[in-house]
Amino acid sequence: MDHAGSEPAEQAAAMMTAAGMPRMPARVMMALVGSPDEGYTAAELAERLGVSAAAVSGAVRYLQSIHIIHRLPHRGDRRDRYDIADDGWHVVLTANMPLYERLADFVDRVADENPEAPQSVARARSMSEFFRFLGRRMPQLLDEWEAERSQTDARGRPGGDSRS
Repeated sequence: MDHAGSEPAEQAAAMMTAAGMPRMPARVMMALVGSPDEGYTAAELAERLGVSAAAVSGAVRYLQSIHIIHRLPHRGDRRDRYDIADDGWHVVLTANMPLYERLADFVDRVADENPEAPQSVARARSMSEFFRFLGRRMPQLLDEWEAERSQTDARGRPGGDSRS
């Protein structure tokens, strides 16, 4: 069976895997980006991806735990259906904001305990500064995203876009 967007979904999943996301959750997430409006069952995801139901089950658990996907209620259907959470990325980024400061603190401690290696200390201090920068800027970026998103018209394009 041909599924809409399969090739670009696999390419996007490969990029996310290269960036550090586990392979199967990346593939499941990107398959769900192009899911039908009623979502997919685990069996449908397994068929679409050509993998076992067990592989999909583990990926679904992982993606639910980080709030990227959610289970869809479906009357009269005992099988769970899944789809991308509407604000999944927002939830993930908001939940991870406290981590940036903690990471910065740990990296600073690494630098503090390594005074005999000035290059290592400099790298660590730069890294901790970056994590603190992310911690400060992320709330602003999320606010900007919400403002931009609220400007979107019914066609899903920015309100000021006059293209047909």
